[in-house]
Amino acid sequence: MAKYSKLDSTFAALADPTRRAIMEYLMDGKKSVSDIAKPFDFALPTISRHISVLEKADLVTREIEGRTHYLSLNANQLKTAVEYLEQYRDFWSDTFRRLDDFLRRDDET
Repeated sequence: MAKYSKLDSTFAALADPTRRAIMEYLMDGKKSVSDIAKPFDFALPTISRHISVLEKADLVTREIEGRTHYLSLNANQLKTAVEYLEQYRDFWSDTFRRLDDFLRRDDET
């Protein structure tokens, strides 16, 4: 379970649509905080709070060049979340396969 210790902060960060939109925007590469804020109808402090949540979850990294702060997506943390969810995909795939087998046997009788 230790390898999943950051999952709570990851899923909490991903639960918000604004933070998911920020992450999607960062898929194209690093962006300045002011560029990230432009498409949103929020004050810069609000965007900064969203960014802070993403940073605490290690979903974005910050780089400072002079007075400009740039953010980049950190997909490594998402990999851990995907690995966690994969367990459940395997579970549900197996469950549906068994249900399908059961229904096919029932149809044959």
